[in-house]
Amino acid sequence: MTLSPELSFTESEIDLLARTADALSAYMGKPVLAEIIDDADIGAECVLFAVPLAPGDEREDIVKVTIGGEDARFVGNRGGLSADDDDPMECEFLWGIQLSDLEGVRFIKLDGTGEEVAWTSDLRDILPFALIEDIVPEDDDDDDPDEDATKDDGAGQADPMDVQELTRRTLH
Repeated sequence: MTLSPELSFTESEIDLLARTADALSAYMGKPVLAEIIDDADIGAECVLFAVPLAPGDEREDIVKVTIGGEDARFVGNRGGLSADDDDPMECEFLWGIQLSDLEGVRFIKLDGTGEEVAWTSDLRDILPFALIEDIVPEDDDDDDPDEDATKDDGAGQADPMDVQELTRRTLH
């Protein structure tokens, strides 16, 4: 089944999803996998976020999903796991996002049990981290480039509240 472009993630959305998986891996201290799947039941793409289970992990209180396989579409760096491994992995399902064709709703967030918990037209609204693009200040011809490099608080140290410096910090 071929999905319409409206029900497929865009390149910029895929980038946000990949950075989210990488940030979650760093935050949790373990690999968080994000795989885009074509959900034939709803006719749209979905992304699943999951953590691989350790061998012998038989917990009953979690939702398990199988991630990976020969044609898997992982986004992000896979939490440091080998990219050569095509074997499916049993994982704990953390949450997911499915695309929607409902008016005013492009994304539906699923919780760890698969229940729909949030709806939005802006992907950033349902991500666990505020991922922002680098804000580059407008080039002002009157500014001396050496002047900005020597800006300080009068005590010989750079001003920690300099707005230009704060807007350059991003989560990757």
